[in-house]
Amino acid sequence: MLDVFITSRVRRKILVVFAKYPDFKTHVRGLSKLIKEDPGNIQRELNRLEKGKFLTMTKKGNTKIYQTNKQFPILKELQSMVIKSQQLSNNKPNKTIG
Repeated sequence: MLDVFITSRVRRKILVVFAKYPDFKTHVRGLSKLIKEDPGNIQRELNRLEKGKFLTMTKKGNTKIYQTNKQFPILKELQSMVIKSQQLSNNKPNKTIG
């Protein structure tokens, strides 16, 4: 359902992770393993989401650690949309021929 509004598959996956788990902290490689996407694509989307103030980034040595910005103005609404979207996709009837 989110694919109608958020056309980037990678951005959608990142939003779902950070909206569902606002205390989650990760770096690019860790997120890459979790959502099974290319680290380069993930880095580009993380930069966009940080620029849009949805994520915050802190440096630990040379590693950038990302987490949800809990002060993001529409965080609660976004979390609600993610949960509802997943509930809708889980409740879709299986279409089988036969």
